[in-house]
Amino acid sequence: MTDLSATSILPAGNGPMRRVSDLFWRRPALLLTVMLVPPLLWLGVIYVGSLIALLLQSFFAIDEFSGMINYEFTLATYEQLLIPSNFDIILRTLLMALAVTLASAALAFPIAYYAARYAKGKWKAFFYIGIMLPLWSSYLVKVYAWKLILAKEGILTWAFAKLHLSWLLDGVLALPVIGGNSLSISYIGTFIVFVYVWLPYMILPTQAALERVPGNLIEASADLGAKPDQTFRHVLFPLALPGIIAGSIFTFSLTLGDYIIPQIIGSSRLFIGQAVYTQQGTAGNVPLAAAFSVVPIVIMGIYLWIAKRMGAFDAL
Repeated sequence: MTDLSATSILPAGNGPMRRVSDLFWRRPALLLTVMLVPPLLWLGVIYVGSLIALLLQSFFAIDEFSGMINYEFTLATYEQLLIPSNFDIILRTLLMALAVTLASAALAFPIAYYAARYAKGKWKAFFYIGIMLPLWSSYLVKVYAWKLILAKEGILTWAFAKLHLSWLLDGVLALPVIGGNSLSISYIGTFIVFVYVWLPYMILPTQAALERVPGNLIEASADLGAKPDQTFRHVLFPLALPGIIAGSIFTFSLTLGDYIIPQIIGSSRLFIGQAVYTQQGTAGNVPLAAAFSVVPIVIMGIYLWIAKRMGAFDAL
């Protein structure tokens, strides 16, 4: 009776699938190799291959007379990045990415701290839903919605008027460089939308890092006579810093390469993403577009190296 039950439970036959299954069971390293080879080939051919092709294009140049690409190795295209108009694009994008990252960190920290230290049960679930909910909607829908909010006839201008603060809004828009006729066509508006769109990517790693801070450390700091600001500077902030840097990787890199938000909201001055799109499509200068594309890669390579040294990847 026992033998019959065992026979009915165990699969019968010695087919090819059974032999393959036995082979993978005996050699787990072979199974791991078979599972990893397809995605690694896809990553190597599609991503790394296209990246190498892009890098090679940046070492060519456009012939000034024919307008065709001259396939001879040269650094002339990279020299074009240093002319004032192109260097301004790089500097403008870098400053915007830094400003968005710092503002996102300042806004994210108190929210993440409350979620990590005080939110419990349903309130913590509500926190996660509130943070993730904007990510569920269309990226373009959010940007165009902010275009309407920030417009001269938008709800934000109406709110300032109702609060009798139109003078304040006009004063902000009158600021040189960052101002404009309305928030929707100014660097201030671009900055606001960048912070709104990328803020969740800063909150979540910061909150994860703060949750790993033992509560008894904060209590011990207070017991030893430290003031709240001293506890923040010497205990809480250093332990949360890897999470903040991890979040800054997202906010900084996404701002650095985005071209849709500056295209819809902001002035006519280009960012790196817009410059790549313009040179690739309108101007047909593929080598210069490739050279512009290399700039964020180099900047992020340096940024990631610094972040790794500061332990940011431990909070990802």
